[in-house]
Amino acid sequence: MSTLGGTSVIFDLDGTLVDSEPNYYEAGRRTLAAQGITDFSWADHERYVGISTQETVALWKERYSLDAPLDVLLADKNRRYLELAGASTEVYPEMRKFVELLAGDGVPMAVASGSSRRAIEAILAGTGLDAYLHTVVSAEEVAHGKPAPDVFLEAARRLGAAPGECVVFEDAAPGVAAAHEAGMRCVAIPYLAAQADDPAFATAELLLRGGQDEFTARAVHGWLRGGEPVAPPT
Repeated sequence: MSTLGGTSVIFDLDGTLVDSEPNYYEAGRRTLAAQGITDFSWADHERYVGISTQETVALWKERYSLDAPLDVLLADKNRRYLELAGASTEVYPEMRKFVELLAGDGVPMAVASGSSRRAIEAILAGTGLDAYLHTVVSAEEVAHGKPAPDVFLEAARRLGAAPGECVVFEDAAPGVAAAHEAGMRCVAIPYLAAQADDPAFATAELLLRGGQDEFTARAVHGWLRGGEPVAPPT
């Protein structure tokens, strides 16, 4: 029985539990380079942080007038990403501590991500987080990706939890908007500081404007238990 009552926790993966964006950028850069687009920068990549891989590739196809079919582009990007993800994905240290704290409390947990299921499972296995996070929902398994609430609602269903019992951890505005639409509380940890003023972040019950630099496992664990507001680390 959880010591946090009926609370269930749903994690976004990329940029929230793990710092996978450099791998997504590199996979995207190589995929586009193979299509003749050789000037794709990190600033260009930032446009797509927080949305699903499939939606990202669809937007590329339109933006860069790519001739290759969508399914070919998607398969190429996923293949390149999996090659990188299996070798070099880092878990945020305080997030690992936090997951371990929740596991010790018996809190039901899930991962709900815009990544492919293969990518999610590869990262969880490669980082050892699969020892704690057994319920996984990919955007591939629902009708609409974030900012639609589908992936979070499906995660709640698989956990056997009502939306109002769930707390979502998210790094990107589309995910925060999806959590709000799902009727779930949200802890927002912006991956990009420049996005912290996006109106979607204002809907979060807890906004850590400093991102992962501001997140500490013990403080947020205390917040979940109804303790003091989380203060930035000194």
